[in-house]
Amino acid sequence: MEFLSEGSIVRGRLFSPDAEGPTPGMAMAPGFSVTSRFPVFENYAKAIAEIGVAVLLFDYRGFGSSEGESRGEVNLWNQARDYRTAVAFLRSLDQVDHDRVGVWGVSTGTSVAAVVAATDPAIAAVVLQVPALGDGLSPPDRDGTVFEAIRETVLNADLDSFERTVIGPLPVVSADQAHDPSFVQTPTAFRWFIDNGERSGTGWSNRATFARLATPAPFDAQVCIPHISAPMLMVVGKEDEENDADLSRAVFETATEPKQLLNVDGGHFGVLSPDTPEFELSARTQQGFLQNYLVT
Repeated sequence: MEFLSEGSIVRGRLFSPDAEGPTPGMAMAPGFSVTSRFPVFENYAKAIAEIGVAVLLFDYRGFGSSEGESRGEVNLWNQARDYRTAVAFLRSLDQVDHDRVGVWGVSTGTSVAAVVAATDPAIAAVVLQVPALGDGLSPPDRDGTVFEAIRETVLNADLDSFERTVIGPLPVVSADQAHDPSFVQTPTAFRWFIDNGERSGTGWSNRATFARLATPAPFDAQVCIPHISAPMLMVVGKEDEENDADLSRAVFETATEPKQLLNVDGGHFGVLSPDTPEFELSARTQQGFLQNYLVT
């Protein structure tokens, strides 16, 4: 399936449930530089479809099967726009109940999903898995001015009008950090990206750039999470080697009820590896959560 996001064709696959419609829907996108053809995302999409939810698994512009001028550029503001367009596309389908559409994010994509959910009060459920939410706690936004600036940028700003700082191109992962440093640097990340990304048909490239925009407020999911009105599930790896698990749990505490926290054994990539106990636990927990808050 394909839809237009700010002039770029974004493509994805719809995993339709074996249920009479209209059914709930879930927009699902991968994390940093990853494409929707990594096997684990299809497995999660199928698990969610099993409980009667239509899942739109898509690639951000510039990645995988989607088009876009800046191939391999991670721009969180653009990705939030793509996510909003994916949600709107799901809501437009006759087989989907437009009042019951949720968002699903993983790793860096959790920041995108959280910002989208906070700026769209009609989002019905949120799943954030092994979150990447920053290097430390953000300053308090007691009067909500930072959130309002983020919301205005996501919804209305001309993103091309902001000054850009681009990091890279760099490898996404590298076996030789001394001579060929990469964005993601742990040995487990190298194995996961290479084992999955170099499979035939994934469309993944071990090369990316990261774009920062000089917006009135930075792209900050921590500021946005307290403003999410939908039920939220957060899945945290107890020994997450890519992100600070304690930070994720602290941010979880700022979310409103109803919310659910699942702490799983292992690191960042346990829940991202099919046929592992961590994956099975996360998938079944997501099914139960969505059954309670999105399906019924």
